Amino acid sequence: MTRGITVDEIAAAADRLRGRIVRTPVRRSEWLSHQTGGDVHCKLEIVQPTGSYKIRGAFNAARQVAARTTDGRLVTASAGNHGRALAHAARELGLPLTVFIPSNAPRAKVDAIRAAGAELRPCADYDEAERDAKRWAAAGHGLFISPYSHADVIAGAGTIGLELLEDVPSLDAVVVPVGGGGLISGVGLAVRARSPSTRVIGVEVAASCPFTRSLAAGRLVTVDVAPSLADGLTGNLDPDTITFDLVRGVVDEIVVVDEPALRDALAGVVSNEHLIVEGAAAAAVAALTSGKIDVKGRRAVVILTGANIDTATLLRVLC
Repeated sequence: MTRGITVDEIAAAADRLRGRIVRTPVRRSEWLSHQTGGDVHCKLEIVQPTGSYKIRGAFNAARQVAARTTDGRLVTASAGNHGRALAHAARELGLPLTVFIPSNAPRAKVDAIRAAGAELRPCADYDEAERDAKRWAAAGHGLFISPYSHADVIAGAGTIGLELLEDVPSLDAVVVPVGGGGLISGVGLAVRARSPSTRVIGVEVAASCPFTRSLAAGRLVTVDVAPSLADGLTGNLDPDTITFDLVRGVVDEIVVVDEPALRDALAGVVSNEHLIVEGAAAAAVAALTSGKIDVKGRRAVVILTGANIDTATLLRVLC
């Protein structure tokens, strides 16, 4: 889907999602506020039904498919959270789903997708999963729902931005983990429309930073992808993605954090906030704790995007 996305569409998505998702709380972090000299709050998307913010976009997209067509077969590619969220939505709406999933997807996420009734098709990595899923859909096996480059997915994610502006007055900055750019596109669109002075800051990981490289080049480029604690943020961008232009229009800055910063941030959230988060969620925190973003004297929100982390991975970080 390539049409434009307006704040009215994000508001309409919020109406569709009411009663289907959790309006997640925002909690002030004494730890991060002390660390940074700012007034830092956390948006707790970790309490969503599928353990991540992805349910917002997935359910909005699936609901729209169910309303628009009688052939509601869905196809997607996912490293875990989007697949799990779309499987949950598809089951609720009675829609069949096929998920192309990379080999590095965490076991807990794969098991959850399978338990929700989706058909799984394994692939070598995320780039292959996305290519194969699009080909499968083009061959007539269903409608491809991108985890990030889909207007209804982006509008659903954007509902986070509307909630933040209602719940946190005088917000100076929102810090958003960046993978394919769907979340930051939606949040950025909402924030730009309702609070233009609020800065929208993205965080990529050094293991995979296609937006940082592409924005510097002025065009989409392919980057090398290495393993990362933030597995949900790794992978290249679809050459046809709508998020590149959206990000250029609504995001003020993107910073990059490395693996040691990710590990320290994740451990810090567990120790100080007493919350379990996955590596992708820790990326936003790492940008603050490593000094990549200065929020001294300002009010900021970090979006804790998900909590779906393997126990073994969590123990390796903490021990």
